[in-house]
Amino acid sequence: MCGICGIISFDNSSVDENILIQMRDEMQHRGPDAEGIFINDSKKVGFGFRRLAIIDLSPSANQPMCNHDKSIWIVFNGEIYNHLEVRDELEKKGYKYRTKSDTETILHAYEEFGIDFIHKLNGMFSIAIWDEKKKILIAYRDRIGKKPFYYTFQNGKFIFASEIKSILKHPAVKKEINLKSLSQYLTFLIPPSPETMFEEIKKLPAGHRLLLNGNGDLKIEEYYDVLNSENEILEKDENQIKQSIIKLLRQSVKDRMISDVPFGVFLSGGIDSSTNVALMTELMDRPVDTFSIGFKDFPHNNEFDYARKVAKLFKTNHHEILIDAKDALNFFPKLVYHQDEPLADPVCIPLYFVSKLARENGTIVVQVGEGSDEEFAGYPWMLRELKVAQINKYLFKKLPSSWNNLFYRLTKKLWEDEGKLLEIDYIRRIKDCQEIYWGGAINFTEEHKSKLLQKNLNDSYQKIEEIYRNYNKKSKINDLLRKFIYLEFKNRLPELLLMRVDKMAMATSVEARVPFLDYRLVEYSFKIDSKIKIKKNFTKYILKKAVEGIIPDEIIYRKKQGFAAPMNFWLKNELFNFTKNYLFNSNIHRLDLFNRDFIKFLIESPVSNRYDFIQNTWNLLNLFMWYDYWFEGKLID
Repeated sequence: MCGICGIISFDNSSVDENILIQMRDEMQHRGPDAEGIFINDSKKVGFGFRRLAIIDLSPSANQPMCNHDKSIWIVFNGEIYNHLEVRDELEKKGYKYRTKSDTETILHAYEEFGIDFIHKLNGMFSIAIWDEKKKILIAYRDRIGKKPFYYTFQNGKFIFASEIKSILKHPAVKKEINLKSLSQYLTFLIPPSPETMFEEIKKLPAGHRLLLNGNGDLKIEEYYDVLNSENEILEKDENQIKQSIIKLLRQSVKDRMISDVPFGVFLSGGIDSSTNVALMTELMDRPVDTFSIGFKDFPHNNEFDYARKVAKLFKTNHHEILIDAKDALNFFPKLVYHQDEPLADPVCIPLYFVSKLARENGTIVVQVGEGSDEEFAGYPWMLRELKVAQINKYLFKKLPSSWNNLFYRLTKKLWEDEGKLLEIDYIRRIKDCQEIYWGGAINFTEEHKSKLLQKNLNDSYQKIEEIYRNYNKKSKINDLLRKFIYLEFKNRLPELLLMRVDKMAMATSVEARVPFLDYRLVEYSFKIDSKIKIKKNFTKYILKKAVEGIIPDEIIYRKKQGFAAPMNFWLKNELFNFTKNYLFNSNIHRLDLFNRDFIKFLIESPVSNRYDFIQNTWNLLNLFMWYDYWFEGKLID
């Protein structure tokens, strides 16, 4: 796990080594163990690298790394879990190795198999390869999107990095807010790929590769989609499915234990993290290191009791930390720095502190539970949204459009003053013949934005429509829940959930691995009949059945709580004055984008305690702090 960056110059200038070093060292937190730099003979290509040493800790495994004749160079962020298997295949073909690293395996795999070598790899990665003979750069983001790859092409220079802040160190890069992405951020909590909140800085989508030739011709293409791997046959045998899930999950956990440094698990006491602990314990001859976080002033929000029961059952070496609103407030400057672009999920705060706890206790690699709820339909709101979408399909879509228009106007008149904008937006989607389900983290709906924004920005439905259209093109299975899950995998999961893990863990120099998102398990999960994922109104039904006997029923069948910060309490209490001051006094108001009266309504109206209003407030606070930090160079005290 590392930080990578690079510059390719297409103008008359050469790559400036000092600038490349500044870009590299802006990501020292991603790689405190070593650094490296490469500039080719023509001075037109440069790579920078910061190393967090995980596999082959020797200096010989440092990057940038080249092949034997120095015609191919690589910088790579991530881990390849099956690199020993691929290495064995390559050595049989005659390749000679100088290191024990997975990086060298990627190099030789490219030499042997060309740009499609990526299908040989199982791992999480962002990879950049410069082929000196072909004068081409090839870059990849892993199948599911666990690792980021940002890039820009400005003023005759192509510049890339693991983090936007690294790109911004180059003086050729202009810093400008992306208003199209701002509208998307308000809805989805982060801009969907390929856009970012910075104009002209892009992010490579999950499962895509980038090709840039010596003439500066840039091509982005998809090399992987989970639907491309399916055979359109849904599996319905529960016993067989349970066995297959556990077999795949056991292998995934085992693969993610490959490491030359200490590793552990983030333990919440829920199904996913507890299963990670149980399966890891089966494979270890020492106690698993586990890490949990709670909140000082809200013990009812904590899951310590369940985490401690799991820790005691599996005899782990357990660690805990408590934080409060003051800790969160003090962390805000670091939060906006490490996020790069606003990422309005308050889970970032506890994620940072539990990652810091792991690092302080000598644990460099952790396994986390992300992805399970998306694969196996574990969210209660998935059941609710499924019912709403079915009602729309079998009732409202069959009504005359005039009736739905009338229904929308009536509900808007009755509910608008009460702040029921989320409910009104559902009716608007029906009226406009849009898909009902937009994702699991929809914040400012179009109804909200009509009140908040003083300028017309883009409609966020364009992204949703694109993903549904892609599903319908690739799959003949007309299954609502399956479409919901596909939507999560194409937007919220890679760009919000996995990015919060990457950014907050790497901020503390910790590598986070995600067993539930091994692509083989993901592909299998898409072949499971949705009627077995949600059964008799039980979400995550088949996974719960699969882990019976592995973890206690008390853990499996307890009410889902979710890993979250008590932002609904903090924003109305300890952080209220800070929040109110910031939302009204941020320099972002110079852009004349936001309606202050609606902001006042959000935080002071009688209905300001609504859950969606609290989330709206955090969304804006995160955005305003980001703007002031990156464009004004400060935060309000």
